[in-house]
Amino acid sequence: MLPLFEMMLKAHGGTVTEALAKQFGLAQDQAEQAIEALMPAFSSGLKRTTANPYDLGPLMAAMFSGAYGKYFDNVGKAFTDQGKTDGTIVLERLFGSKEVSRAIAAQAEQLTGIGQDIFKRMMPAMAGTMMGGLFKQATGQLGDTEIYPMAAISQHWMKLMGFGTAASKTANDAIPSPFDNPYARAMRAMWGLEKPEKPQPSAFDPFADNLFAKSFQEMMSGGFGKTSEPSAAPANPLVDALNSMFDSGLEAHKSYQKGMEAIFDRYLGPAGKR
Repeated sequence: MLPLFEMMLKAHGGTVTEALAKQFGLAQDQAEQAIEALMPAFSSGLKRTTANPYDLGPLMAAMFSGAYGKYFDNVGKAFTDQGKTDGTIVLERLFGSKEVSRAIAAQAEQLTGIGQDIFKRMMPAMAGTMMGGLFKQATGQLGDTEIYPMAAISQHWMKLMGFGTAASKTANDAIPSPFDNPYARAMRAMWGLEKPEKPQPSAFDPFADNLFAKSFQEMMSGGFGKTSEPSAAPANPLVDALNSMFDSGLEAHKSYQKGMEAIFDRYLGPAGKR
């Protein structure tokens, strides 16, 4: 699974650093340093979110809406008013408060020397772009040859839910939509993103009267892959896959990563308790 840092460098056809440098008046190597400085924060926020299915639900709903894919394809769109609004929604979900965002910007400034104000303006665009990349990664659109843990988990889940595998495509078939696969369709249905067949509750509850959502909740809480032996620890391969998917991929600044994690603990408390 592509770690976040490598995935972000692939954004905008691999020219994301050029786009960020131009937008914020940075040298290209500074733009890459800025991405590197923010990825541990996004990694920490994403991993904390997986600790609670009800925190993860709205985030996954946004990811599988497909609305963020355009920001990964064209980072310039992430700097529009709509892009900033969409990115801010992701930041609020991941970071929980403006205090956390400010502390992250201050920590990133200490590492890079780039001003906090630039990081504050950069984070919404980075959040929207990252969500687009995660959506494309989860649905196999990045064109990488590596095995995607998320795809393997989804296939197992779909099999347990009684769905057959999709028919193979021939070379003469039209290129499918990114949603034209069992996993993406199931996820969109799960989060209420497909056209409903009957009126839905006005308040958004990702787990209300929804077979896919209830199954997902059980998986996230440890029910998926549980062994029959009471003494065995419940396996949760989906959480493992998500944590792999949300890895920052950076090894050079372990103390810096711990500092980012400490920011979340300070303002939000231990993971899973938000």
